[in-house]
Amino acid sequence: MSSLSTNTPSTTTTSADPDTGAATEEEEGNIFSKYYSQLSHQQNMLTDHVRTKTYQQAFFKNTVDFQGANCLDVGTGSGILAFFCVQAGAKEVWGVEMSRITIAAKKLVSSNGLSSKIHIVKGKMEEVTLPKKVDVIVSEPLGFLLVHERMLESYITGRDRYLKPGGKMFPSNSTIYTAPFTDEPLYAETCQKSDFWCNNDFMGVDLTALHETSMEEAFGQPVVGYFHPDILLSDDRGTHFVDFHTVTHEALKSFEIDFQHTITKTAVCHGIACWFDCDFSGSQETVVLKTGPEAPGTHWYQCRLMFRSPLAVNKGQILNGRLTFRANDSFSYDVKVEAGIDCNPRIETENMVFLQDQHYHYLYAEESAVDAQGMGHVRGNEGQV
Repeated sequence: MSSLSTNTPSTTTTSADPDTGAATEEEEGNIFSKYYSQLSHQQNMLTDHVRTKTYQQAFFKNTVDFQGANCLDVGTGSGILAFFCVQAGAKEVWGVEMSRITIAAKKLVSSNGLSSKIHIVKGKMEEVTLPKKVDVIVSEPLGFLLVHERMLESYITGRDRYLKPGGKMFPSNSTIYTAPFTDEPLYAETCQKSDFWCNNDFMGVDLTALHETSMEEAFGQPVVGYFHPDILLSDDRGTHFVDFHTVTHEALKSFEIDFQHTITKTAVCHGIACWFDCDFSGSQETVVLKTGPEAPGTHWYQCRLMFRSPLAVNKGQILNGRLTFRANDSFSYDVKVEAGIDCNPRIETENMVFLQDQHYHYLYAEESAVDAQGMGHVRGNEGQV
């Protein structure tokens, strides 16, 4: 679900036909807008039971915030969060969506008899005009590693333009986590991707000049998929907290995550694993959506940023470093990965990873470790909701 505008410069401002949902030239140039206009991808998100049920439970456990409220759903997609708002007691909901999925969303609203309560608005969050300020803003602006797709920028644009002072945001904040990992088979597999370019006689052509470039490309891909918690090499977690009520556009376009991990077992460290949690902090309860390796599986999986040159680490040593995120024009981020072991002399490694070039790695079935049908948790209560 997306309003999918990240302030990326555009050469066209053509408006879409709100009745037919015809695509603008700008929309045609946006890969995510095309992606989210397809029902198959909406279905993929809706059937992520952890995601969808957690959102519904967050609203239902905080009905005091929704009763009689005017709400804004940023990137409404199929409109499911707008329906949840009404179910929780909202008076009216405006669902803003840039992609042509608005046609389907309007059909659902009409067929469910809610045209007087849910208003689907096609357009960019920066440009649409709504009739009033709202009490609550909801959205599902989350990409893998939280920030991929840069949808968070549209979410806070909605906040800045239409949220009343003291209004609620669902979700309210998020935390990115980091931990070092070891995975020799994954490292070997990544190296093997470039073996073809070691050929010095491919039909009479020496390809070896491109081997290094191929290796940079292979290790520049974030690995997206489940992994078992046992591959983690530390109990410490690096963190980066994002408060959606206060974060600025500039803070989202460039940020750093410093980490320091005490190594718990001697191994070869192949990179930094990342995931995120999201809090829905209402007036009655805080519901938490978890995407880590010890939590029920979601369509966000987890993400691993690999070292081009692994580090041999011993139990008790300190691994420290930094992830530097820079927003790019592909609706994603370039991430510089730097890490080292404090010994004499210090041993360091670094790599560049481009989040839009993700490699999906499905060799590990997360169901072997966690229940894929579990739901979010209410903070302070380890029972599932």
